[in-house]
Amino acid sequence: MELILLIIAGIFMILGLLGSFLPVLPGVPLSWVGLLILYLIPGIEIDYWFLGITLAVALLIYILNLVIPAMGTKKFGGSRKGMIGATIGLIIGIFAPIPFAILIFPFIGAFIGEILNKSDSKTAGKAAFGSFVGLLASSFMEFLVAFAFLLLFIYKFWIYKDFFF
Repeated sequence: MELILLIIAGIFMILGLLGSFLPVLPGVPLSWVGLLILYLIPGIEIDYWFLGITLAVALLIYILNLVIPAMGTKKFGGSRKGMIGATIGLIIGIFAPIPFAILIFPFIGAFIGEILNKSDSKTAGKAAFGSFVGLLASSFMEFLVAFAFLLLFIYKFWIYKDFFF
């Protein structure tokens, strides 16, 4: 049973890393659920302070992940349609078999969104750049925290490795 819970926790950690780039998955909260499942395994000592602090970090990062792209778009004069276009472009870029599509498509999507918002091409380009920068900044920040949670997961597993095997 403990090994099954460990595998489920590991899956949540991997989903958390993927979620830092896939906007449909809440990356850091999923990683935190992986940590929680690890600590709920019978035989592993529960550290409430650790879980509380990492939960606070996960919630803060989740909120910032929603705010930062909007701030980037707004700072560069963009609209909600530009942000939606950037998100759609990111999703398409993830699955496109083109090199660097994950970097190019969010910009193209934001640009198209701004053009649909009746912006001229210069304003649309500026806003698309802001949306793109905000999206990259929030994704990078979320990836760093999800990766840190993964390292904490591996560290805790290493301490209790004899318990599992």
